Amino acid sequence: MLKVSDRIAGMEVSPTLAMSQKSREMKALGIDVINLSVGEPDFDTPDHIKKAAQKAIDDNYSHYSPVPGYVELRKAVVGKLKRENDLEYTVDQIVVSNGAKQSITNVILSIINKGDEVIIPSPYWVSYSEIVKLAEGVNVFVYAPIEQDFKITPEQLEAAITPKTKAFLFSSPSNPTGSLYSKDELRALADVFVKYPDITILSDEIYEHINYVGAHESIAQFADIFDRVVVINGVSKGYAMTGWRIGYIAAPLWIAKACNKLQGQMTSGASSIAQIASVAALDGDQSTTVAMREAFHKRRDLALEQIREVPGFETREPNGAFYLFPKVSQLFGKANGSYTINNSTDLSLFLLEDANVATVTGEAFGSPECLRLSYATSEEQMAEAISRIKASVEKLK
Repeated sequence: MLKVSDRIAGMEVSPTLAMSQKSREMKALGIDVINLSVGEPDFDTPDHIKKAAQKAIDDNYSHYSPVPGYVELRKAVVGKLKRENDLEYTVDQIVVSNGAKQSITNVILSIINKGDEVIIPSPYWVSYSEIVKLAEGVNVFVYAPIEQDFKITPEQLEAAITPKTKAFLFSSPSNPTGSLYSKDELRALADVFVKYPDITILSDEIYEHINYVGAHESIAQFADIFDRVVVINGVSKGYAMTGWRIGYIAAPLWIAKACNKLQGQMTSGASSIAQIASVAALDGDQSTTVAMREAFHKRRDLALEQIREVPGFETREPNGAFYLFPKVSQLFGKANGSYTINNSTDLSLFLLEDANVATVTGEAFGSPECLRLSYATSEEQMAEAISRIKASVEKLK
């Protein structure tokens, strides 16, 4: 019998992509669906970046690019990390990939053997656990509830470490919660890692520029663990370049070399045109990024004000990214006729069918009592979506 491999059979379909697909199908049928499930800015790529891409085409950047990326782009990444984060890297420590998701996958496949444990704070981005499974690693989830602002403590981290622990993978600002770790909180986690020199720390900082409390803080800033930190970033969120598919790592040289080797056998270099456009993003005018952040900040405040009027939704104020992650377990057990809400998946499906609003179940992120809503949409659409959600939730008895 012909069948797919066990690794593919055991892999979950991305719930965020699945919900987006379902909402698109409903729209194609003429149903007025408001999609709050997508994890991308609703802005267009800034003009100066598009013009750089057009020039790259005219300049015949149409051939294979080097596996780790053009030197021009890797120099731009080095400059960005020094300028914005005060982090020192060489060009050889940068590897450019087809989006930050590939960057994470490269690192995990390069350092994890069968049975190695990877600690992942929960809630977590949906792909983390599946990438670890692909590498035949073991996910060790450390749960941080809403009462902790979805952030783990040093005590929780240390309790999760075993002789099999090989890596720690987290994001700040966080998808799905919007929480971010302060410098003091990162220092406290780093103090734990100092005691365990064989653990590699993967710091996903793709939402760095969507930060509402001030300067971004990276765990790579601490000298006593710097040589074990891999910074993952890219241009998708801060520059509205999701479709350009450019991510990168800044890593210890041995990891960068391993990722280069792996990528050379899988995808080779990322798009030549997108790379040149990314140079313009990193080195060019940053005012559009600031404007997007300010727009998201305003939307967050409006969305928070509105969502707090929805019965059974408990919400903390997120300090980054563009998501609300309300706790909705107060609604479990309630029903609208024959439809009973047993969990957040039921609620997400109920809202899609009754309110025509697409959200993502918290179960996808390791937090089954929550629901993720993206406010990367217009203020008018957000207001209408939450109004619909409120009306539907009020039907539940």
